[in-house]
Amino acid sequence: MKNILIFFSSFFIGLFSFGSLDGQETVTIKPGIHTFQVPKEYLRERETIPDFWITTNDEILNFLQTRIKKGEVKQLGLSAGGRPIFGVFYGNPRKGKGTSTYSGSLGFRDVQAFRGPDHDKKVFLGMGGMHGFETETIMGVVNLLSVMESGKDLSGKLRPEITDMIKQLDRIILIPLLNPDGRNRVPIRMAPYRGEDETIIEYLNTGGNPDGTITGWPEVKKQIPFDFSTPVFPGGYPNDAGVNIVHDDFLGNQQPETKLLFDLVKKEKPDLILNMHTGAVYPLMLRPLLNSSMNAVFDSLFRYVHKGFTENGFQRTNNVEVEADAQAKRPRPMLFSIDAALNFHCGALSVVIETPSHGFSNGKDNEGNPIVFTPEMLLDVQMISYREAIRFLADTGGLSQWEISY
Repeated sequence: MKNILIFFSSFFIGLFSFGSLDGQETVTIKPGIHTFQVPKEYLRERETIPDFWITTNDEILNFLQTRIKKGEVKQLGLSAGGRPIFGVFYGNPRKGKGTSTYSGSLGFRDVQAFRGPDHDKKVFLGMGGMHGFETETIMGVVNLLSVMESGKDLSGKLRPEITDMIKQLDRIILIPLLNPDGRNRVPIRMAPYRGEDETIIEYLNTGGNPDGTITGWPEVKKQIPFDFSTPVFPGGYPNDAGVNIVHDDFLGNQQPETKLLFDLVKKEKPDLILNMHTGAVYPLMLRPLLNSSMNAVFDSLFRYVHKGFTENGFQRTNNVEVEADAQAKRPRPMLFSIDAALNFHCGALSVVIETPSHGFSNGKDNEGNPIVFTPEMLLDVQMISYREAIRFLADTGGLSQWEISY
């Protein structure tokens, strides 16, 4: 912990002026080097924030400095805006080196040539906050760290299954917040719940105009890097260079967040990566673009995780055969993004899990009622995601044991 860089003012907000635009009271904020005019109402905090909802840069730093005793905290690098990005490491790393690149090992028909002599070690990487205000994901990693350290999440709930299963892995690496620039840009800890109105959460995530109209999805992906000379607020998606890390220039001019992640996975060679995001009606794992023979592995992982969701009432029905069928629910892969790039960089199965938002209800159930996920339910969703992913890796043995067609 002594080597952790103390980074003050990571959540600084300057309030300089108030005004009105098209009837919307606005406030000027300066969360870094850029100034934005945003609707004042959009920055209203939730009145009661659970103790387990730790998501800001300062809160994370304090947690790492005061609560991590068993793990090793390392600064992985700096964001485009100069903010530290931390990882917490448990267990023993792989020893020795391979003799080839990952691509070369595929050509040789044996991934051991890339992974090295202890290729059969089981290594897991979990990360949150690739989009800065998808706070559910940040909260999830921080609470998993609490379980790793104490057996309990920050609500005080014991998680014995996770505690037991982590012993079956050789190495666990957790990154609470990959995009501290984006998180710093949104100067609230937690938004109020606003029923079925997604406008404000969408604004804080994907950005929008001073009058409160949103950029939205997928329009937010049209301009990368974001043009900071416009009056548009970028939301929490991009870093301070304006780049959405999910859609970085992976084969060209990588952002520092992407480069440190690529360097990390090349060194650690994880078998499985959970890249947690927010945006689904019900929790949903997305099929990444993969080496075709890895799709069967994904299908198996999907069943583990979605079975866990279903058995806890977090899917549309209670039918495991329906809800955990990857071929039926996610037959097509996502297009090229960071998870595909990670897979082809180091061989890991890197997957996105989208969870519901704390700020609004994104759909109706079969009876026509709004689908509401409370903060406590969202915590459970995060813990189930990690529990079942770790169980899957422990049961199946990782990349060295998965069937790959060469």
